[in-house]
Amino acid sequence: MHKRLAFIDTLRGIAVMAVLLQHALEVIVQNHPTGDYYWAFHDAIGYYINFGRFGVVLFFFVSGFVIPFSFPDSATPVRDFTISRFFRLYPAYWTSIVIGLLTMFLLDGKLYPLSQILTNITMFQTFVNVPNLWIIYWTLAIELIFYISCTVLFAMGLLNRHMTAVYIVVAASLVCTIGAIAIENRLLWSLMEVALNLTAMFLGKVIRDTVIGGKLRWQHVAGCMLLYCVFAITLSYKRFGGVYHENFFYSYSIGSAYVSAGLLFVLFATFGERMAWRGMAFVGVISYSVYLMSPFVIVWVHHGMNVGDGPLGWSLFVAVIVAASLLSSWVTYTYVEKPCISFGQRFRSQRKRPAVLEPALSGPGPAE
Repeated sequence: MHKRLAFIDTLRGIAVMAVLLQHALEVIVQNHPTGDYYWAFHDAIGYYINFGRFGVVLFFFVSGFVIPFSFPDSATPVRDFTISRFFRLYPAYWTSIVIGLLTMFLLDGKLYPLSQILTNITMFQTFVNVPNLWIIYWTLAIELIFYISCTVLFAMGLLNRHMTAVYIVVAASLVCTIGAIAIENRLLWSLMEVALNLTAMFLGKVIRDTVIGGKLRWQHVAGCMLLYCVFAITLSYKRFGGVYHENFFYSYSIGSAYVSAGLLFVLFATFGERMAWRGMAFVGVISYSVYLMSPFVIVWVHHGMNVGDGPLGWSLFVAVIVAASLLSSWVTYTYVEKPCISFGQRFRSQRKRPAVLEPALSGPGPAE
């Protein structure tokens, strides 16, 4: 059996709400005159910290904490892991594609090439250089790389060795930090950004092995976190530059997002269930649906609601988006995600021996 960790659900809730807040506020500042508040918006979501990236990275840490321990003790663990991931990810993802296509057609009359749609259905569009239908899908490619990496390490017998994740974090951080400084190449920096996201995931495993597994010590977490933060700050400066260009992506805001997500995750992992918050944990349970459905909720609300030209109207706009996103996501979680996850469990092989009590999340995040 599995035991839920409420503090992990709480982190998921915080993560998806950060992403939702970023997207909603961007709509306001990009599409409506904000007057004297213009730079206040940019300072809040683009200059000091990008909440969208903060939320996504927090999800990556959660994945690192959970996914490496999701291989069941069964006769065919890799097969069962793959089936489990498929039924967690794809049904809700396909639902979001359908809703997105209908939304864009009904509101803007926009159509997409059939080849792009079919490739996106596979979720492997990034790997064959086909554009994502919507930008939020970029995180799914990172998750898939992590799943494949964990599967390979598991097959090699390395995933559960206590120092494997430490070596990966240290090596990736050192090599990419030095490389980012020494080599001026934007394509290479983009690839290093993928490595940074994967480093956050493996650092999540290091933290898990310390606070729950007892295989590592806090010195390992401190050393890995320090190298990860240096990596994040260095790459953010090289990748996004030192001059703010009003596009919500700036070296300081992205670097602070990576560092803040890491530090918050360590804080929650240290105190465990004492950091759980029931309301936010509920949001965490449905967070994958919130992540996938909220962009289209924003489009519909923006289309049908007068945003206004002041803080009161903007606050109401954000509140309606949050409420509508949670409601619609609860529906898709209840009638798509949850039944499909249960259906997928029918295909699992029998366990080799009785299951031990282990922490797990039943509600997948943006890229699980």
